[in-house]
Amino acid sequence: MTLKEAAIGQSVKVLKLKGEGAVKRRIMDMGITKGTQIKVRKVAPLGDPIEITVRGYELSVRKADAENIIVETIAE
Repeated sequence: MTLKEAAIGQSVKVLKLKGEGAVKRRIMDMGITKGTQIKVRKVAPLGDPIEITVRGYELSVRKADAENIIVETIAE
């Protein structure tokens, strides 16, 4: 599943980053790499952006970028 498909309040772990060049670099510059744990905090009313917590930082991710982040659910 992708980060875009993760439910609000769900914790996930990054398995893989898709995309090339600037898109992948933008995601990695946010500290999102393979093995990173992410918590989905909320989704804007129109669905863009998705607000997440990564390594203690609160970030906003575009839906288009979230589609490039392959994740798996973490059992809490």
